[in-house]
Amino acid sequence: MQSIYGISMKDLESFFINNGYKKFKAKQVYDWLYKKRVKSFDSMYNISKEVISLLKNNFTFDDITILTKNEDVDVKKYLFNLSDNNKVEAVLMYHDYGNSLCISTQVGCNMGCKFCESGRLRKVRNLESYEMVLQILKIEEDINDRISHVVLMGIGEPFDNYDNVINFIDIVNDDNGISLGSRHITVSTCGIIPKIKEFTKYDKQVNLAISLHAPNNEIRDKIMNINKAYKIEDLIDALKEYIKVTNRRVTFEYIMLDNVNDSCECAIELSKLLKGINCYVNLIPYNETSHIEFKKSSKKKILDFYDVLKKNNINVTIRREFGSKVKAACGQLRANYEEGL
Repeated sequence: MQSIYGISMKDLESFFINNGYKKFKAKQVYDWLYKKRVKSFDSMYNISKEVISLLKNNFTFDDITILTKNEDVDVKKYLFNLSDNNKVEAVLMYHDYGNSLCISTQVGCNMGCKFCESGRLRKVRNLESYEMVLQILKIEEDINDRISHVVLMGIGEPFDNYDNVINFIDIVNDDNGISLGSRHITVSTCGIIPKIKEFTKYDKQVNLAISLHAPNNEIRDKIMNINKAYKIEDLIDALKEYIKVTNRRVTFEYIMLDNVNDSCECAIELSKLLKGINCYVNLIPYNETSHIEFKKSSKKKILDFYDVLKKNNINVTIRREFGSKVKAACGQLRANYEEGL
């Protein structure tokens, strides 16, 4: 049976209509799930016993549990146990604009980016939509506060789990549910071009972030396997079409790796690559791990890189560093229990 947390409002309305009921029943159920936060059908006391029985025969209250929680300044990292005993992580970050949650979309990841801990655990399976929804619900319950922004940048490649991710967005964006605004949801991809083209046709104003991390094919081939399938110039062409159709700005994530992609020459090349594109670049100081040979660029190199982009009229920021002490920073997410770390 399907988890009740994994069905969109539209599909739940169709379910009721197909079973001979008015579609407003779906709104009632969503209200109990996401406004009142009940955890059983029997708690939905304004719904008839007949409808409750129908729900019980078709849906479950599948759950995930918080195994551990590690805290650092303005950040909390959660390790979740799934119903099949697989495990994923999510990171809560406190900003001046609200509570931002970075969630996982897969158990493991097949993209194999050389600098990323998450990719060391090969993909076991996709997360179902309800398992993404429950990451939000569980953490909101834990902190007794609302999550205002969600980024799909945790373990996994969201566009390698496209259908479940889109269904998840439909669920959490619905005004009757968690009611996360489209512009408060960001999907990050390393560049699966066919799915970017599909996402271009999606009717919600969800933010798109691209894990770029190199200004050319030579460097990107060495650090990101995806570039061997989808070259950088083809990726840029797909993004130009995305911007043209959606009128949305694209974020380019760029991890600063010492003596790999952080030279002023790389900055000049990146400026030329992105010239005229409605975008901004997010420079990310690399978070070193004990398993990977890459090192963090010096502050001077990061600032010099930043200055080159600025002088070439590229919108650019340097990401504030979060959670490295508890291995919750960008590129560090990995189920450390696998190796008993």
